[in-house]
Amino acid sequence: MLEVQDLHAYYGKSHILQGVDLSIDAGEVVSLLGRNGVGRSTIVKAIMGEVTPRGSIKFKGHPIAGLPSYRIARLGLGYVPENWDFSPGLTVRQNLILGIKDIRRPGKWQLEEMLRMFPNLAARADTAAGVLSSGEKQMLTICRTLMGDPELVMIDEPTEGLAPLIVQQVGDLIADIARRGVAILLVEQKLSIAMRISRRIYVMGHGRIVFEGPPAELEASHAVRREWLEV
Repeated sequence: MLEVQDLHAYYGKSHILQGVDLSIDAGEVVSLLGRNGVGRSTIVKAIMGEVTPRGSIKFKGHPIAGLPSYRIARLGLGYVPENWDFSPGLTVRQNLILGIKDIRRPGKWQLEEMLRMFPNLAARADTAAGVLSSGEKQMLTICRTLMGDPELVMIDEPTEGLAPLIVQQVGDLIADIARRGVAILLVEQKLSIAMRISRRIYVMGHGRIVFEGPPAELEASHAVRREWLEV
């Protein structure tokens, strides 16, 4: 579904991505792990058109490198940014409605269903989104992206700064999204959540992929975890 080959990206003169290859199949959950500053978020921004990419990026067989973000989104690629990108002055309900790409074609995810799935959001459906808790803001951002009926969702650091109970809830939500046939690229630092829900894991270091394999293989690769993940 998503194929990235020899991907490079720069911030000014800094060479951030240095020949990244990765792929995601339909319905697959793939996690991208690594320490801060290695280029994980830059990968999803380059795929989504927010950072200028050099290399090959194909989604469902179509080249998308260099396309504007709105065109990439309309192809069925969803993006949940790290910074909770929603409209704080609008209500929860209004933010969810804004996520719909085509009101003429019902998608897999409906507004009332979202509110049934997440009682916290339902209780605050007519409350301004800006006053939500951190966990509720993360849930809202993910749900708003789902309202656009994506076939693949890239989720950047969804558990950063959240309490352990909320981390568990976010992990359960991501697993439920995958069970409904949506492919996921999860950018994470927490090894536990990635090991629990992923089919495959990539580990990044210094702008490159340094490991790719199933969770069990990473679990057995003490050297990889020590060199590239552990603090």
